[in-house]
Amino acid sequence: MAREIIRHNAIYMQVADQLAQAITAGEYEAGSKLPSETELMETYGISRPTARAAVSELRTMGLVESRHGRGSFVRPQSAPTSALARTITRSGKRYGVPELEAKEQPCVTRVHVLGTHAELLQRREEDADDAFSADHLMTDPGTGARISHRVIIPLDVASEAPALAETPDAPVADLYAHLAEAGHTLTWQEYVTARTPLPDEREVLGLTDASPILITYRVTYGTGDRPLLCEELHTAAARSRLVYRITPEKAPAKRPRPAKS
Repeated sequence: MAREIIRHNAIYMQVADQLAQAITAGEYEAGSKLPSETELMETYGISRPTARAAVSELRTMGLVESRHGRGSFVRPQSAPTSALARTITRSGKRYGVPELEAKEQPCVTRVHVLGTHAELLQRREEDADDAFSADHLMTDPGTGARISHRVIIPLDVASEAPALAETPDAPVADLYAHLAEAGHTLTWQEYVTARTPLPDEREVLGLTDASPILITYRVTYGTGDRPLLCEELHTAAARSRLVYRITPEKAPAKRPRPAKS
């Protein structure tokens, strides 16, 4: 007998919510196999695309993982969560950032500034500006979660602070210090998004399925709000939290309303 579905929200979301509640209540134990798409179709009276979308939503929630050729399995809910501190501290011209453990030696390459990096660094893709790309693979010492971190340094920025060109793979706090020593007053802005990982990203981050990855883009601005660096961080979304210290800024002055004629 099919279970009743109230058709006022997206059907796949209602199915996913019911399954999520069942997982939380212990009806499906950690490591157990979730019902197949065919079984979900029969249980809820839904189509195969709807069943597939419901399972995909459970993966997005971090409740299940898919194993190729075997089906979907309930994740252990006691897995530790990485709390990634994103606060920057300052002492004079020295900056501090939370440290992560390096897993491999960083890799430096020359790249064109394209796509999201071009947008955030306010570069035109057709100009094909060159940059250093320093790629780091790190781990959270508390949970062992893998984290990939890329720093994009345009060559014209590196030419103004020679230490950037000499060691573009230096710790990011050192990069900030080099920019400050070159005369820049630094500020930052961070953009956060998530998406399904590409196959090579799954391998690098040690993911077992296509659960979303969390992506942050941190842009370092110099004097005159000029974008100088772009950092890109990837980690598993289901087991990560970004932690910030938020400092209130002065509210912009309100413009006087024009007098009525």
